[in-house]
Amino acid sequence: MDNTKEISKKVNALIEKNNDADKGYQKAAKNAEHKDLVTFLSHQANERKTFALELTSGLKSYNPEFDVDTDGSATGAMHRTWMDVKAALSMDDDESLLEECIRGDKASKEEYEEFLEDYPALSADLRSTVQNQLTKINATLNRVKRLEDLN
Repeated sequence: MDNTKEISKKVNALIEKNNDADKGYQKAAKNAEHKDLVTFLSHQANERKTFALELTSGLKSYNPEFDVDTDGSATGAMHRTWMDVKAALSMDDDESLLEECIRGDKASKEEYEEFLEDYPALSADLRSTVQNQLTKINATLNRVKRLEDLN
């Protein structure tokens, strides 16, 4: 597989991951009890939607021929279903939601780091977008961990 096609597929996977995160954060916001947590989770959903749009724009500039899939993944849908089940069974809903957010953000962080490591010759614009998003994911991960510690 040529490098452009391979990179395009990997960027598309990041787009799917962000669409999954958007939907997951929306679902978490609906299940959260504390008003401030609902606000935070809704903000994160919007941020991940923005990430997906930025990556889609970057991918279209990088490889205009590539057919971008923006629906999200089956794995993400299963994770959201698990979040529903866990919230329904849990005595401490907000804490469980935060744990799932941490788990999802850790997976995103790893995927972003691997992408940057695997493709050092990535176009400057795409690399900058991915790096900026990774920085924000790390900040969110740290904030969610602090929120979890407060519960």
